[in-house]
Amino acid sequence: MSLSGRVALVTGGGRGIGRAISIGLAEDGAAVAINYTRDEESARATVDAILALGGKAKAYQASVEVYEEDQAMVEAVIADFGKIDILVNNAGIASRGQSVRDTDPAEMERVVRTHAFGSFYMSQLVLDSMRAQERGDIVMISSVAASSFGPNGSPYNMGKAALEALAFGLAKEERRNGIHVNIVAPGLTETQMGIRLARATRGTQSRENLRELDSKMPFGHVCQPEEIADAVRYLVSDRSTYVTGQRIQVDGGGPMMGPY
Repeated sequence: MSLSGRVALVTGGGRGIGRAISIGLAEDGAAVAINYTRDEESARATVDAILALGGKAKAYQASVEVYEEDQAMVEAVIADFGKIDILVNNAGIASRGQSVRDTDPAEMERVVRTHAFGSFYMSQLVLDSMRAQERGDIVMISSVAASSFGPNGSPYNMGKAALEALAFGLAKEERRNGIHVNIVAPGLTETQMGIRLARATRGTQSRENLRELDSKMPFGHVCQPEEIADAVRYLVSDRSTYVTGQRIQVDGGGPMMGPY
C-alpha cells in the first residue's frame, strides 16, 4: 500500500493511536506532519522513530480547537512539504466520567471543541490543498461511544457524534473533488486515554490492569493502537479507491464486557 509522494498531517500524532498512525503511514511511504498540543517530547520521539525508518517527518505545535493556530500549522506544513493530501483528525481528550448533573460546563465545552470544532477547522483548512491533488483523504478517529452513548461521558459522546456528522456531510460535498472522507471508530484501546476511560467506567487503575481485561475482550486482547492504524492505512491507500462516507468500527465485533 504505497503512499510514496503523499503528505499526511496527523493531529495528536505523537502518542497512542496517533503515534501508531503516524508511524504506519510513514512505513507506507508518506511524509508525516505530527501535530501536538503540549507533549513535545512524545512528538519528537515519534519523528525520530520515523526518521530512523528512513522516512520524512516533522513536529508542529497547535491546539486544534484554536483556528488561528490550526491555520498557522497548515501553512507551515505546506511550506515544508508542498501540500497536504492526507489528514487524520485524531486529537482528542476524554471526559472525566461524571453524570450530566455533575459535569462542569467548561469541561463539556472543552471536550466538544477539541473533537468537533478542531476537526472542522482542520478539515476546512486542508481542502484547498487536497482539491489541487489527484486524491485527498480525511479520516476521522471517532469511538464506539458515538454508537453506544454510554452514561457518565456525555461531553465525549457529543464531541464524537458531531465529528461523525461532519464526516458524513463532508464526504458528500467533496466526492466530486476526489476527496475521500471516512471514519474509524475504535473500541477500548490500550492508550493513555483508554486507561482514563476504563478508569472512569470500570474502576481500572493502571496500564497493567487494563491488560488484565484481555481474557474478557474479543480475540483475547485489548485493542492495540496498531490495529486502529491498520484501518487508517487501508482507507488512505490505493486499495480503497471507491470508499468514502464510511464508518469502520474497530472493536472486535463488540466488547464482550460491554461498551466503553
